[in-house]
Amino acid sequence: MNERKAWYMNGFLGILLVVALLLIGAYLFFQGIIMGILLAVIGIVLATGITVIQPNQSQVLIFFGRYLGSIRESGLFLTIPLTFRRTVSLRVRNFNSKKLKVNDVEGNPIEIAAVIVFKVVDSAKAIFDVDQYEGFVEIQSETAIRAVATRYPYDTFGDNHLTLRGNADVVSKELAEELQDRLKVAGVEVMEARLTHLAYSTEIASAMLQRQQAAAILSARQIIVEGAVSMAKMAVEQLDKEALLELDEERKAQMVNNLMIAIISDRGTQPVMNTGSLY
Repeated sequence: MNERKAWYMNGFLGILLVVALLLIGAYLFFQGIIMGILLAVIGIVLATGITVIQPNQSQVLIFFGRYLGSIRESGLFLTIPLTFRRTVSLRVRNFNSKKLKVNDVEGNPIEIAAVIVFKVVDSAKAIFDVDQYEGFVEIQSETAIRAVATRYPYDTFGDNHLTLRGNADVVSKELAEELQDRLKVAGVEVMEARLTHLAYSTEIASAMLQRQQAAAILSARQIIVEGAVSMAKMAVEQLDKEALLELDEERKAQMVNNLMIAIISDRGTQPVMNTGSLY
């Protein structure tokens, strides 16, 4: 089912036509001419085709179970009489999903929610291809959110993995594409999809917080160690290059050890001053 344009004309001209038929019919009837009754009946039938459409709305015309077309213009119109007309909003709307509890790709239970911005672009599909397209959008949105959430971990401390928390733009784009594939059958265009809530479930929130802290400390320590090794190497090479001190291998190892301890330690180090020997 695809939307097509229905027949209609200016509503003010239509009202004038209906009034003219009724007046002429009444005049002929009082003159004893039977044709007046027919004209009056035609005017009454045409009056059923008068309709008013608000801006950013569409009316779907159904004539005895048959789809005749849609009117997307706003104003007063005269269209096909004796038709059943259903109004469909073409305005941009928001749908806020409720908080869903799902498992991420690592099996951790998380809470996730999103806001979906959409509008109807095909009124025929919205009315005839799905049953209550608003409910269809709601159910399919929650299904798409669950599907996308299970493809990524909540968070990692590596740079080679996409995560729900660290790559919100990528996840939102994929969610919008997933939704568009699901909602095109209803004639709905997804304009934007954004995560509005993302957190670990309450039953594991404390444990995952400790895990995040431990992973963060480990990642930070790794960077510190790499920097300390580089700095110690640079110090030894600089001393050898400028010939400020002559150090044997044992003293080099001791100096590197002291530098590593001073740099890596999470507390301030206390220097020990060697003032010489009494003998």
